[in-house]
Amino acid sequence: MKTLPELLVLVVGIYSALGLLFAVPFVARGVKRIDPSAVEGTWGFRLLIVPGVVALWPLMLARWIRRQGPPAEWTPHRGRVRR
Repeated sequence: MKTLPELLVLVVGIYSALGLLFAVPFVARGVKRIDPSAVEGTWGFRLLIVPGVVALWPLMLARWIRRQGPPAEWTPHRGRVRR
């Protein structure tokens, strides 16, 4: 039987491996679909976002499936303008 630290390392390793497998197609194609400004992003930009995509892959997968764009910015000023 494995100890708790060994299980924790195993779970984090599996999560990271799945994130890395997801990051490759997401960085190549998916990021364009959820963020219109990323269409013009260079491969340097895409390389920079890989660690964040690996860490947040479930959230990015959900946004990619729903084709959800970037979140709308809300500030008190915009709230007053809309009224």
